[in-house]
Amino acid sequence: MNRKGSRTTIPGNFILITLTIVCIVLLFVNYATGFSGGPLMTVANYVFVPMQRGIDYIGNLISSSNEEAKTRQELLDENELLRTQVDELTTKLTNLQLQQTELSELLELYELDSSYKEYKTTGAHVIAKGTSNWFSTFTIDKGSADGIKTNMNVIAGSGLVGIVTQAGTHYSTVRSVIDDTNHVSGMILETNDNCIISGNLKLMTESSMIELSALEDDKNAVDAGAAVVTSNISDKYLPGLLVGYVESLEVDSNGLTKSGTIVPVVDFKHLRDVLVILETKETSDK
Repeated sequence: MNRKGSRTTIPGNFILITLTIVCIVLLFVNYATGFSGGPLMTVANYVFVPMQRGIDYIGNLISSSNEEAKTRQELLDENELLRTQVDELTTKLTNLQLQQTELSELLELYELDSSYKEYKTTGAHVIAKGTSNWFSTFTIDKGSADGIKTNMNVIAGSGLVGIVTQAGTHYSTVRSVIDDTNHVSGMILETNDNCIISGNLKLMTESSMIELSALEDDKNAVDAGAAVVTSNISDKYLPGLLVGYVESLEVDSNGLTKSGTIVPVVDFKHLRDVLVILETKETSDK
């Protein structure tokens, strides 16, 4: 039993919560029905307008962030597409350059072949070379099955490369005129004076030249720039194949002969394709 005169006490928190709910409901009703003026509208302006602005700001921020993310992804996708296109174009350009280089070399071989119309030739690709940076010895992709034999002469660029030293069924080994073991009977084209052309890899590495020796030049008619070709007295090389041009000459200690250097007409550092003359000096002399 309650004591007489006692009052029922309502908790303050309950009253505060109730009033807050009532105010919020009234504010929403007032704001939704468009009622203007009065204290409710004033309260609404202080409560809902900042809330709306905050909601709009957050919405715009989220929208802007999504748009920025979308734009960034589009840029990444476009960049990847451009990168792929650049790679494809680079590959095409490289292939075109390789084709242009190969075409130039084939045209060079065609012109060389035209210069030696008296000889039947076959083209071959270089597929391997020795340990030196220079093509002093190398392997080509044609052999006895293609009619190639030992001692057949090999040409490229503007003249003599070397000679076949071994002929397999589908490959052949070539020793070039720059090899240390190679010696060729040569001749000055303008004067018909004979000489010896010797390979020298050390000299080739240092100055891109080979040796000339035993030149009999009694009349001092041979000057720098004179063309040197293979001699008709050579036992393995066909006559008249251009080897190079005289770079320098000096009188030997015997006072009778001269020695010097020759600049080869073939690029012995970048050989790719050659022509093999399909006859030997031995068969040619018969």
